[in-house]
Amino acid sequence: MSALTKSNHIGRKISRIRELRDMKQEALAQALGTNQQAISILENSETIEDEKLKDIAKALGVSVEAIKNFSEESVFNYFNTFTDHSAGTFNNNCTFNPLDKLMESVEENKKLYERLIQAEKDKVEFLEKILKDK
Repeated sequence: MSALTKSNHIGRKISRIRELRDMKQEALAQALGTNQQAISILENSETIEDEKLKDIAKALGVSVEAIKNFSEESVFNYFNTFTDHSAGTFNNNCTFNPLDKLMESVEENKKLYERLIQAEKDKVEFLEKILKDK
C-alpha cells in the first residue's frame, strides 16, 4: 500500500479523530443511529459518500474538511508548538513572578486576619458593655 493511499483513507481518518475525541465506536454509532459493527465497517472503508461524511463530521464535532484534511503529522505539529525543544523542557512563559503573587496573597491574608481580630475585639467590647448595663 502506498503512502498516498494510506493518507487518503477516509475511514482511518474518522477512526483517529474519533479516538482523539475520546469517543468509542458505540457512541459514534448511537449518534448516527446505527450500530457498532456499521462503524467498524465504515472506519475500514477507503471512501465514504459525501452525505454520510457530513453526518459523521457533525457527530464528531468537526467539519467535513477537517476529516478530509486530517493527518497525524499536523496533530503532532500542533501539540509540539506547546513545548520548547531547545531546552528540552516545557515552554512555560510565565507573565508574572510567582513569588510576587505569593507575597500579595500573604499580605491579603494578613489584612483579613487583622480585620477578623478587630471584629472579635469589637464583639467582646459590645458584650462587656451589655453586661455592665445589666
